Amino acid sequence: MDLNERALRSVILGLGGRANGVPRESGFDITVASEIMAILCLSVDLMDLKERIRQIVIGYTYDGKAVTAGDIGAAGSAAVLLKDAVKPNLVQTLEGVPAFIHGGPFANIAHGCNSLLATRLGLKLSDYFVTEAGFGADLGAEKFLDIKCRLGGLTPSAVVIVATVRALKMHGGRKKTELAQEDLAALEKGMANLEKHIENIASFGLPAVVAINRFPTDSEAELALVEEKCA
Repeated sequence: MDLNERALRSVILGLGGRANGVPRESGFDITVASEIMAILCLSVDLMDLKERIRQIVIGYTYDGKAVTAGDIGAAGSAAVLLKDAVKPNLVQTLEGVPAFIHGGPFANIAHGCNSLLATRLGLKLSDYFVTEAGFGADLGAEKFLDIKCRLGGLTPSAVVIVATVRALKMHGGRKKTELAQEDLAALEKGMANLEKHIENIASFGLPAVVAINRFPTDSEAELALVEEKCA
């Protein structure tokens, strides 16, 4: 099922009497938090995906031996269900720029990147290709460089770090309700966070470009301060 319904995260089952099971609390897991999503995004083709699924540990025997999806014969069935999902989706932005939307495991529980297939395809079809690694340079970016790039043989030319004046002011101690007000002192204090992200990227030997996601409440003085600190 593909549903955008947070209410399904926590549900009660078995209310139809004895023939329909015991009443109990349960819930649906969101796809991006699943092991399958992470595996799909690191697979190079359908057969590789099937092999990776085969190795998933689904439980243990009473004597502590791991039981895999391959042991119960589920790898082939799962691969068939994913035979279309493994294909990257080509869409376009509002500006008409082509983009692949394919996968997206959370960086806090997986590697936080889109599929290796989509990235490789984009590199073949364009002069340059920009891909996202979520959850900041201290999590998604490091996993992108340590896991996805190593596995896929990728060598990035540069890294774009996206920041906002609002977030930097919060890092500087400003309350969320006060972010619309100009505060150069809080912004300068919060710049330590952005500087650390830049330092993390530099440790990989890569140049970093800082892009400011501008909000209407950002003042010219605040934008100038960020530009000055990043120069």
